[in-house]
Amino acid sequence: MTDFTPNEMMTIAAARALSNDDVCFVGIGAPSAACNVARLTHAPDITLIYESGTVGTKPDVLPLSIGDGELCDTALFTVSVPEMFRYWLQGGRITTGFLGGAQIDKFANLNTTVVGPYDHPKVRLPGGGGAPEIASNCGRIFITMALTKRGFVEKLPFITSMGHGEGGAHRERLGLTTKGPTRVITDLCILEPDPETKELTVVSIHPGVGRDRIVENCGWPIKFADTVIETPAPTETELAVLRDINARTKKAHEGTGSGKEAA
Repeated sequence: MTDFTPNEMMTIAAARALSNDDVCFVGIGAPSAACNVARLTHAPDITLIYESGTVGTKPDVLPLSIGDGELCDTALFTVSVPEMFRYWLQGGRITTGFLGGAQIDKFANLNTTVVGPYDHPKVRLPGGGGAPEIASNCGRIFITMALTKRGFVEKLPFITSMGHGEGGAHRERLGLTTKGPTRVITDLCILEPDPETKELTVVSIHPGVGRDRIVENCGWPIKFADTVIETPAPTETELAVLRDINARTKKAHEGTGSGKEAA
C-alpha cells in the first residue's frame, strides 16, 4: 500500500521506535497515536502510562487529554499524580517518554511555554505540564513533530523541556543520568543526535521526500548522517490499524456514539 499521508508516515515511523518491553510515558496528540498503534501492532505487551496516573491503559479511542475517562476506564490501575511522579517517573521505572512540542532546537530542547519574550509573548502556549520531568527522568525520549521552520528554530525563546542543552555532555554536567532525546520523528524524516555533539542529524528520509525539502523546512542548517536510509513505507496492517483507531476516535468525539461499536 503506497497511498499514505505525511502525518500517517510520521505516526507509523514513531510507533516502530517502541518495543514490546517498553514502559512508556505518553504525551497527548501525535505521541498518543504512535504509542497506541505500536500497542495494536508489534508491541501488544507495551505498558502505556499517562500523566494523570493511569498505568497499563489500553484506550479504544485516542484521549482528548490526560484526564480523559477513556484512559482510566481501560487502565490496569490508576494512581495519584504525586505517586506517578515520585514513585514511577522519578523512581526510574519508565523506560521511554514520548513527547511533542511547539518548537524544538538543534539539540532537541523543547518549548511549549511562549513564543517571543516571556513577559510580552507573541503567543502564550499551554506550558510544560509534566514534560520537563518526563524529559529529565525517563530512560530515553522520543519526540514527534512536523518539520517546519516555525517549529524547528535556530534558538528557542524559552526552554521548557531539557533535551541536550547546549550539546555535547551538557546533560551529564547538570547531573542528568538519563539519555534524553534519542530520536525525533517528523513528517519528512527521522533525526538522531550526533554521538559527540548531540546535534540532531538526519538518519532516515521518508519515501518521496528529497533532501532539499528537508533543508527548506528547517530553521537551522540541518546536517545529514554519512549514511542516510529511506524509511520503510507503512504496511497495509499499520495503515489499517492507524486509520481504524482514528475513525473510532473521530466518531466518539463527534458525539455520535462511543466509537467502540466499530472496534
